[in-house]
Amino acid sequence: MNPTPLSLIAEVTHRCPLRCVYCSNPIELEKRESELETADWLRVIREAQALGVLQLHFTGGEPLLRGDLEEMISEASRLRIYTNLITSGVGLGETRLKALVAAGLDHVQLSVQDSSESGAERIAGVGVHAAKLRAAALIAQEPVAFTVNAVIHKMNIERLGEIIALAESMGAQRLEVAHTQYYGWALVNRAHLLPTRTQFEASREVVARARARLGSRMKIDFVVPDYHLDYPKPCMGGWAQKMLLVEPSGRALPCHAAGQITGFARESVRESSLEKIWNESALFQAYRGLDWMPEPCRSCDRRDVDFGGCRCQAFALTGDAARTDPVCHLSPDHALVRAALEQTSSAQLKYRGDLLSDSKQERKF
Repeated sequence: MNPTPLSLIAEVTHRCPLRCVYCSNPIELEKRESELETADWLRVIREAQALGVLQLHFTGGEPLLRGDLEEMISEASRLRIYTNLITSGVGLGETRLKALVAAGLDHVQLSVQDSSESGAERIAGVGVHAAKLRAAALIAQEPVAFTVNAVIHKMNIERLGEIIALAESMGAQRLEVAHTQYYGWALVNRAHLLPTRTQFEASREVVARARARLGSRMKIDFVVPDYHLDYPKPCMGGWAQKMLLVEPSGRALPCHAAGQITGFARESVRESSLEKIWNESALFQAYRGLDWMPEPCRSCDRRDVDFGGCRCQAFALTGDAARTDPVCHLSPDHALVRAALEQTSSAQLKYRGDLLSDSKQERKF
């Protein structure tokens, strides 16, 4: 029997005012004209609830670019699904925020790129730090849970203490310190972003000290960089076990980066129900459970702990999603990770492509 998904990640658009050098969205983004219509998303939300989903995460791109976001949140709230808005904060004014809260929004996750305006602009590719500060001040006044998310890498890791202080000053109840996951543009820029082992260990100490100081005032979650681990992290609680994702055009995937994996039909909610995709899609079934595993995973006593690691990372590094995650020190491909840790680059940073050329008017929010 297939497991029940608990979370749906709704990528309602790939349009975004930021051009982050660590962006994990696909290199080739989906354009506005390919996005699902409101009625499609409302149907997907209803199907998700019937399937057992309890949490709905609206993300992108920048989900605030969807003028129908309130309608989607309202439908999820009616169905008693917990709603989370994952946003850059750009364009989140008081009127819009109050409308989202009135629609039933439960939680806001605001991204920050650095503790300073200059550092944040270099990472995001545009100057939006002041807009984030304004958005944070508004969010803190509303009756919603408030999380700050900070993606950490070599370009900002030395200022982790200041980033924690920034989240604290914003009034966040929770901070997610997430080391970069190397997909999409993050993989392209990996030589610029991957911290040293010394930097990683120092970041652990910074987080430990902050946790001791803050206690229950602000919870800090710490997502470690698996390139520096002996074993991979359990990927999303196991492939197609607890969550699923729907892209802007309607393609359903087991996780954020699974769209890069080739050799599978592109199953879309335009043609199939969410239930059918979850239970019957070849992509969802491919690495679900343990039977697909090669050695050394198949006979490893950690096979039901880390599930062989990340299928998307295995594909990105080896071209074969069925390989043992090269992060594992037992993987026959582990030399790829060791080489990445030693890699340096004198090339320029590559930013996620120019802003989608819908129109200058639309990008003003």
